Amino acid sequence: MSSLSERDICAIWHPFTQALISDPPIGIVRGKGSLLYTEEGKELVDAISSWWVNIHGHANPYIAQRISTQLATLEHVMFGGFTHEPAVRLAEELLKLLPNNQDKIFYSDNGSTATEVALKMAIQFWANQGIKKRQIIALKGSYHGDTFGAMAMSERGIFTLAFHDLLLPVIFIDLEQEEKKVLSDFEDAIKSDTAAFIFEPIIQGVAGMRISNPSLVDKLIRTAKKSRIITIADEVMTGFYRTGKTFASDYLQEKPDIICLSKSLTGGFLPLGVTSCSQYIYEAFLSRDRRQTFFHGHSYTANPLACTAACATLELLQKKECLDNIARIESMHKTFLDEIADYPKCHLPRQLGTICAFNFDTDKFDYTCEAHQKLYKFYLNRGILLRPLGAVVYVMPPYSTTTEQLERIYSVIKESLTL
Repeated sequence: MSSLSERDICAIWHPFTQALISDPPIGIVRGKGSLLYTEEGKELVDAISSWWVNIHGHANPYIAQRISTQLATLEHVMFGGFTHEPAVRLAEELLKLLPNNQDKIFYSDNGSTATEVALKMAIQFWANQGIKKRQIIALKGSYHGDTFGAMAMSERGIFTLAFHDLLLPVIFIDLEQEEKKVLSDFEDAIKSDTAAFIFEPIIQGVAGMRISNPSLVDKLIRTAKKSRIITIADEVMTGFYRTGKTFASDYLQEKPDIICLSKSLTGGFLPLGVTSCSQYIYEAFLSRDRRQTFFHGHSYTANPLACTAACATLELLQKKECLDNIARIESMHKTFLDEIADYPKCHLPRQLGTICAFNFDTDKFDYTCEAHQKLYKFYLNRGILLRPLGAVVYVMPPYSTTTEQLERIYSVIKESLTL
C-alpha cells in the first residue's frame, strides 16, 4: 500500500511549498501533547505549536471531550438570524479578557479573514457616514494574511508579488528607525483619506520575530486617534499569553479600536476567527437603511463546534497549571538565550513571553535564504519540528511542553550553532 506521503503527492497542493524542489510531505498519524508521530513511527517534538495554534498541545483530551459532547447537541446552524450557546458564551468570555474598550464580537473563520473583516469595517465605517476613506497605514515587515484585503495590508514582498497592482493603497512605516523619524514618517503618512492604521502589537512574527517598543507603538496609536484614524491590532499570533500577557495590547496604554484574533483561539482543533470592536464602530452600522448593513459572513460563521473548542481553550488558559507552565517556559527561554548569547552564530537573541528567537549567523532578515531549508532539515532529522523564518530560528512551544522536551529542543539548537 502507498504511504500517506506518496498518496499526498498525487492529489494535494500544499501551502507555502514549491513542490518542484521541496521534499515530500511527512505523514503524521497522531499527536499527543507536544509530540507528533510520523507514519514511520518517528517521534517529533513540536517546538512551534504547528504554525502557532496548538497552545495546549495536540489531541488535548478536555477540548476533544467538549467538542464530542457538543457534536451530539448541535453541530451547525446558520448564523444569520440565529444564535446558540457556544457563540454567546465565547463572546462573553472574550469580552471579559479583551481591553475594556472592546464591546462587540464578529465571527469569521481564520486569521486572514479576521483582518479582512477589520479592513472592511474600517472602510465601511466611513462610507456609512458618506465619507470616502480608503488609505491604510501599516508597518514595514507586516503580515496580515493571504486574502486580498489582508495582502494589501501586508508588506509588498514574496507573499504578494503577483498581485501588487491589484492591492489597495497602503503606506508602510519602518519601526526600525530612530523614534523621531518613525513619528515624523507616520505624521507625514496621514492624509485626509486615511481610514485606518493596522499593526501587529509589540512583535511581528513573519517579519522574523521583530520586537517593538511599546512606548513607540503607544505614540503611533495616540497620533492616529488624534486624526480620527481607526486603529486595528492584529493579535492573530500574539493573543492568549503568547507574549506573557493575555494579549500583546495589554503592554500598551493606548487601546486599539479593533482587535483581530485566531490561531490559538481553538487550541488548534478547528478554524475560527474573531474581530472585536469598540461600540462606536458598531453603531456606525446601525441604520434603517439596509445598505449600511455590514454585508460579510461565512457559511460556517460561529460554528458551534469551533466556538465550543474556543470556550474549552479559554477555560484551560485560566487554570493555575497552564499559567505556571507559561511562566516556566518564559524562564527556561531566558536561561537558554543567556547560554547561547556568546555562540558566534547566534545573532540578536530576543524573547517576549513564550516566544524566543535569534538570527542564525546573520544580522539580516531574508525569508528566502538557504539557511531555512538547511536548518529545517537538520532539526527534523533530530526529531524536532522547528521551521525557521529564513535564518531566524524561533521556539514557540505548546504550553504543555515539558521541561525535558524543552531541554531537548535547546540541545538540538545548540548543536546547530556549532555547524
